[in-house]
Amino acid sequence: MEFMNPGNTAAPVIENSLTFEQVFKTHFKGLHAYACTLLKDEVMAEEMVQNVFCKLWEKSGDIKIKQSVSGYLYRAVYHECINYLRHQKVKATHQAHTKYQMSNDHDTGNASGKVMLRELEEKLEAALMALPEKCRTVFQLSRFEELKYQEIADRLDISIKTVENQMGKALRLLRLNLVDFLPLLLILLHL
Repeated sequence: MEFMNPGNTAAPVIENSLTFEQVFKTHFKGLHAYACTLLKDEVMAEEMVQNVFCKLWEKSGDIKIKQSVSGYLYRAVYHECINYLRHQKVKATHQAHTKYQMSNDHDTGNASGKVMLRELEEKLEAALMALPEKCRTVFQLSRFEELKYQEIADRLDISIKTVENQMGKALRLLRLNLVDFLPLLLILLHL
């Protein structure tokens, strides 16, 4: 891992696990406090900071910091927290929409809508399970965890082109298997 000192691009700041541990101990409390101000949740703040350090450790050979280590870490924690908040907002919106739809179906006595939704869920589950494993994994990370293609590529240690190809394959196979439900599926999954 090469963390470069400002003004001295040849001297790595972190060279081994002992130095990494020192950086962790030096910056963790401040990063945690900063994440708490963003998230208003101590437990999630701690998780976000730990995520940053885990990613840092995992990608130690690929990261070259040309400014201060502290600045890099604070930016990384900021982005980790913002991504988490965005994900929570999308989940809340989806849950509110689902709750509204369910109450609307219940209020109007739309039993056929409930049956169709249940049938769609069963068909979708079966269609997902029929996908090849890599296709299914890429699709689920993209659509259900809402990761970007680059994030999926990094997590699975594959190229972005492979992610694009697997998503295309998954979408084609799902469209074939769910052709009767395609209009409803398009609304639910934003394909």
